[in-house]
Amino acid sequence: MKLFDVYPLFDVNIVKGQGCKVWDDKGQEYLDLYGGHAVISVGHAHPYYINKVNEQLHKLGFYSNSVKNDLQVKLAERLGKISGYDDYQLFLINSGAEANENALKLASFTNGRTRVLSAEKAFHGRTSLAVEVTNNPKIIAPINDNNHVTYLPLNNLPAWEAELAKGDVCAVILEVIQGVGGIKMATAEFAQGLAAACKKYGTILICDEIQCGYGRSGKFFAHQWLGIRPDIITVAKGIANGFPMGAVLISPEFKPVYGQLGTTFGGNHLACAAALAVLDIFEKEGLVENAHLVGEYLIERLKEMQKDYPVIQEVRGRGMMIGVDLAVPHKEVRSRLVYEQHCFTGCAGTNILRLLPPLCLTKDEVDDFIERLRAALNDK
Repeated sequence: MKLFDVYPLFDVNIVKGQGCKVWDDKGQEYLDLYGGHAVISVGHAHPYYINKVNEQLHKLGFYSNSVKNDLQVKLAERLGKISGYDDYQLFLINSGAEANENALKLASFTNGRTRVLSAEKAFHGRTSLAVEVTNNPKIIAPINDNNHVTYLPLNNLPAWEAELAKGDVCAVILEVIQGVGGIKMATAEFAQGLAAACKKYGTILICDEIQCGYGRSGKFFAHQWLGIRPDIITVAKGIANGFPMGAVLISPEFKPVYGQLGTTFGGNHLACAAALAVLDIFEKEGLVENAHLVGEYLIERLKEMQKDYPVIQEVRGRGMMIGVDLAVPHKEVRSRLVYEQHCFTGCAGTNILRLLPPLCLTKDEVDDFIERLRAALNDK
């Protein structure tokens, strides 16, 4: 059997990692400024993380959600305190797309409506409901029905208010920093006005923090920079540092109904142990603060580069979620970074380098990356 090959792969076989570095099967070291799609939050192969997951594996790896799991309770309490949402409820699942699926279903169960507002260039996942609110026709199959979804320009508050005023909108789903959309950021004025309009018209506000959340922006959630408090928050990626996990944080105004939501693997013992280890490391090593401080340093260094490299048109982002908008397609630049400079970055659109490093990135590693990027851009 062959792989169903749907990924544009670099011909590099990564077999080992440590911190912000990874190695291929030939022993070549690479600097990782991508963190596996923003998944690696505390660093590759963190020894504390390994020990905690290993300890749990030796006790119990999995059992059904039909019995009590104290690790879920502990995770909910810890996550509530560290994030500032200790009055919210936690529903654990397996991925970001699944988190958005459940958030949208919960919204519709609650107010009985079906219309959803989503942003242009939004990305919310590849499963049924999640792909319908994703603004990319290439990945919406004929079986998917997005006729109930309206896509609107980010930061155009009057356009969103006009739709909400119709009184039939079930939910607004929003990335306050768009990832796949090119590190486009919602303004505080837009976010606050949108939140107020949602409340006025009985629409549920869902903040998709799957990529921009969990410390990446320099606050625990990116929307906390904007002074809003959504009804539902979805998370995944960095929540368990590579162990498949997602979650929905739900306002106390929502009341659980038996059988309405469910999951087989969500919140299993191993996943919870991994997620608890991540929160321990966040607190012990100050990684949210590090994401802010070192992320700002990285943005400053990139903006300095613009003086010498006009091919860099714009640098934008917060913390360790940064877009470098190039005047040329990113494909060749990324290839040179990988094959010549031994450095991984992500991308968005056709011209944007997307930087999503582990939150333990240091200033020395930033300086190292800047030199590698200079070399990759030297003839651009």
